[in-house]
Amino acid sequence: MKRNVLYFRGFLIVLSLLFSVVSANLVYGQDTTPTPTGSTTPTPSPDTTQEVNDLNNKIRDLEGKVSELRTQEKSLSSQISVMDNQIKLTEYRIAYTKEQISELTDDIETATEKISNLEGSLTDITKTMMSRVSATYQLGTVQPLQLLFSSNSFTDFIARANYLRIVQAHDKKLVYNTVQAKNDYANQKEIFEEKKQKVLALQTQLEAYTSQLEQEKVNKKRLLSETQGNEANYQRLLSQARAQLVGFSRFTQSQGGASLLGGQTVCDDWGCYYNQRDSQWGGNSLNGTQYTLASDGCLVTAMAMVYTHFGHRSVTPQTINSNSSNFASYYPAFLNKTIVADGTTASRISSAIDAELSSGRPVIVGISYDGGPIADHFVVLISGSGGNYQMHDPFTPNGNNISFTSKYTVGSIKEIERISI
Repeated sequence: MKRNVLYFRGFLIVLSLLFSVVSANLVYGQDTTPTPTGSTTPTPSPDTTQEVNDLNNKIRDLEGKVSELRTQEKSLSSQISVMDNQIKLTEYRIAYTKEQISELTDDIETATEKISNLEGSLTDITKTMMSRVSATYQLGTVQPLQLLFSSNSFTDFIARANYLRIVQAHDKKLVYNTVQAKNDYANQKEIFEEKKQKVLALQTQLEAYTSQLEQEKVNKKRLLSETQGNEANYQRLLSQARAQLVGFSRFTQSQGGASLLGGQTVCDDWGCYYNQRDSQWGGNSLNGTQYTLASDGCLVTAMAMVYTHFGHRSVTPQTINSNSSNFASYYPAFLNKTIVADGTTASRISSAIDAELSSGRPVIVGISYDGGPIADHFVVLISGSGGNYQMHDPFTPNGNNISFTSKYTVGSIKEIERISI
């Protein structure tokens, strides 16, 4: 009898240990839980990829052609050829950008659909997991002896233990799926935000290309109008523009160079004094050319000062410089006689000095510093008469309201222009 009791106790200990090993594997997972969708990015169709590649090749070819044409000798026909190819290049860039936007939009739609599916999967998995946690918790509170004594037989006990082990294996997979669903959801959200930012950047670029295309078409139309489609007119205008820019550069060199200055702007009842070498804009390219405002922007700066005299205080040299329509189509560094700034048109018209100044209107004069026939610097005369004038000199440091004859002679004046505004 005593031996039977000891044997039974040993049997219970063995079963208890066995059950403990089974229970120790408790984790969460379930085969019936839907598997989350992966986070791969959709692959563009071969046709779309080929079209994008073709556009990219055309863009590279045209960039080379435009660059080559620019190095050729200047003529009206070559200039028109450059413009035609530049227009075509911009059109290709617009088409290329639109294709990129279309591809990314498709990617965004796919990512949005995946996010929606993952949200549903994550919700379902979470509900299932909560249910399984509750059920597993209840099973986990069952002690080995309770399980043993609640079993009808030893075979029944083993079956229940096996069932618990299977449930625990399922719960392990449930935990994995939950974690995977969260990771996939986070990945798709990241893809979505990244693609969205790229689309916004490309849309901005598309707007810039569209504006550029419109401007290029306007420039071609202006070129034909300004030259009247005549080669001789084109060469004459081109020669004048080149001579003026050469004069500007020569004047700057004679004055020691175009080093930048700070703290030059002064505004008063007359308007604003600006210096072309001011660090706010002096280093900027003159309408995208090899020249700068500091070295060759005297006329642009003089016009900006006159604008402020007539109440347009927001106009600066950079305001005028930023509108390419203010410059000649045949020579982009050459300022047109008629320009637009702050929505207002202003034209330079030949005039007399004293009559304008006596009426309170400023005059822009071009002076020849080296004694040649072409003006190589422009200043604004703001008051005075009979050769005794006060000026705003856009090159001289702190050239606000200084004596004209302290720097130049009346005899050096080659151009006199009043401003109609």
